[in-house]
Amino acid sequence: QRVLAPKPTAGGLLPWALTGNIVRVYIPNSFFYATTTSLLVVLLAGMAGYAFSRYRFWGHQTLLVSILAITGVPLLTNLLALYQIGANLRKAQLPFYDDRLFLVVVYLGFFLPLSVWIAKGFFDAIPRDLDEAALIDGCTPVGALMRISIPLALPGLMAIFLLTFVNVWNEFIAGYLLLAKNELKPAMFGLYEFLSQNIINLQVVAAACILIALPIVVIFLFARRTFFAAMMEGAVKG
Repeated sequence: QRVLAPKPTAGGLLPWALTGNIVRVYIPNSFFYATTTSLLVVLLAGMAGYAFSRYRFWGHQTLLVSILAITGVPLLTNLLALYQIGANLRKAQLPFYDDRLFLVVVYLGFFLPLSVWIAKGFFDAIPRDLDEAALIDGCTPVGALMRISIPLALPGLMAIFLLTFVNVWNEFIAGYLLLAKNELKPAMFGLYEFLSQNIINLQVVAAACILIALPIVVIFLFARRTFFAAMMEGAVKG
């Protein structure tokens, strides 16, 4: 039976002191998972979205529909198989295996398909005449991509980054099941530890929630100006 703890008598700073593990361990873990996954998703989704938007190849539509179908598969349906794979890899004691990288790969496989469609939509909105004009002026295909398409699609790529970052940051069940050591688990696990205790201190839980939400708020406040600046830059270049 759970009970609510009485208000602490050591002052308002006590709840913040009791959340030290979240600040020292769990939030840095979540930041690593979210940042690494988001950067990889932006890189791979950007390349795949550009390829689907600008080129027609055999199986183009079939592959696009398959990617769209994958987005409808919930992560929970694959957790049992992923847990078994992680346990077998851990048991094999491979020198290059790392639970953290395994979790990043899981997140990458789950969030990448939808991001490919988002990136394709933004590249579709960029006129192909701009790429052709750059090629006529002597630009290579890679140069046209880096100097024309990427800057114009930057708002979409930033949206993909933010969407992936927030989803990974708020994800709990995969990090809880697929990571063997508690010191590798994300911030949501730290909040779960407070909620799973027999005695619940609401002030500590509130402090933990604020600490977990604070990085997301800061990132959005910082990225908002960059996002709109990228939109204006793309409009001027277009």
